[in-house]
Amino acid sequence: MPDPSDVTARVAEELAIRKVLAAVAQFADAGTVDEYVAQFTDDAVWEMPANPTIGLAGSVRTGAADIRAGVEERRAAGVQGPGANSRHVVGTIRVEHDGGDTATVHSYFTFWTDTATAPVARTIGAYEDTFRRTAVGWRLAHRVITMG
Repeated sequence: MPDPSDVTARVAEELAIRKVLAAVAQFADAGTVDEYVAQFTDDAVWEMPANPTIGLAGSVRTGAADIRAGVEERRAAGVQGPGANSRHVVGTIRVEHDGGDTATVHSYFTFWTDTATAPVARTIGAYEDTFRRTAVGWRLAHRVITMG
């Protein structure tokens, strides 16, 4: 764990966390399922309310295998993944990290579909994320999605 008074170390930690946040969004749209799931801790929790604008029921996914099943279902439905022409755009990111092994990240997202033809913003909302430092680096441990 880096010294919390070391500004360079704090900035490096925040950048590492932001890199995982970006990877989750990009791999949801264009990566492999393995790349996506690798961004989460083995015991991660992923919570999303129903999203009727894209035809998804609400769900709580617990653990890497359950998160994998969820992303595979969304891909099979054509909602996201390679060929779905979707984009998760994440912004207005605030990282709260005190130098320990966990960090809280608050961000807004817009979910776009039909990006290859006539892009449509289908959903906007917020992510409330908890990241945890692991042996392989920072990983997403808990995501709560809110719409609107």
